[in-house]
Amino acid sequence: MIEDIMTRISSRIQEIQNNIGKVFVGKETIIRLLVTGLVSGLHVLIEDVPGVGKTTLARALSASLGLDFCRIQFTPDLLPGDIIGMSVWHSTKSEFLFKEGAIMHQFVLADEINRASPRTQSSLLEAMQEESVTVDGETYSLPQPFFAVATQNPSSFTGSFQLPEGELDRFGISFSIGYPSAEDEKEILQRFREENPLEILEPVIGPQEVQTVRTSVRGIFLADEVQDFIIEIVEKTRTHNAVQLGASPRASQHLQRAAQGRALVEGREFVIPEDVITIAAPVLAHRLILNAEAKMANLNAPEVVGEILKECNVPIGI
Repeated sequence: MIEDIMTRISSRIQEIQNNIGKVFVGKETIIRLLVTGLVSGLHVLIEDVPGVGKTTLARALSASLGLDFCRIQFTPDLLPGDIIGMSVWHSTKSEFLFKEGAIMHQFVLADEINRASPRTQSSLLEAMQEESVTVDGETYSLPQPFFAVATQNPSSFTGSFQLPEGELDRFGISFSIGYPSAEDEKEILQRFREENPLEILEPVIGPQEVQTVRTSVRGIFLADEVQDFIIEIVEKTRTHNAVQLGASPRASQHLQRAAQGRALVEGREFVIPEDVITIAAPVLAHRLILNAEAKMANLNAPEVVGEILKECNVPIGI
């Protein structure tokens, strides 16, 4: 019975990935990372240069799900109230009524999140951690299942603000897409020549099924040895000679959940060390603050995570 359930869930996850692949060309690893974030309940941050498909990838996922969707275009004049909502005076009832903000949807795309001011960026903190918003002392729960995908341009680009460390830490998975190969770019031109594939993409899974998948992720078996492996990796980020600020206990939880999610995406009922190794950089790299010496040596955070993995004792026989 359990095997039948897992087989059905794995089949549904594969359907989501195949559906995204009808729009987003190539980059199967990137699609798998995004879907891992979805099934694990971990919010995703995509950072790359404009035009490589960040928004297209997120919208392809949203179109593949039967979730209530909202895209928020982050701009310098966007206010926190636009996102979380505000109290508005109702003259007929002579009282203040809560007007919902754009965050009150199941799937939220925060497009170019680092173009808004830090004040506006911080309005997402409670939503991403507690899945609720608080306005004038009243707390409102977000619709379930809730999933946020944010895109951002490199911090060196004009008109961008640096995301605060506290917000970066709330994104469970982060990655870049990169430029397509010549073959993939030709396929992109052919697919979008006469029509936009996004406009005809149909959902393959609904809200209740998404909840079921997320619940099943928590049941993926994780041996004590693998959990110790996760702890060792995170602890080494705090003591590595290239790191100024290491990963938090929240990062440990996210790494564990992401490893469980990857196991499910791969069709397994248990986590293996390779799951942790594969997902470690997407979960940890964006949280690390490197010191001046590392920057002068042109080291980047994913490379540091790679060095840390080489120093850790990988469990065997699991």
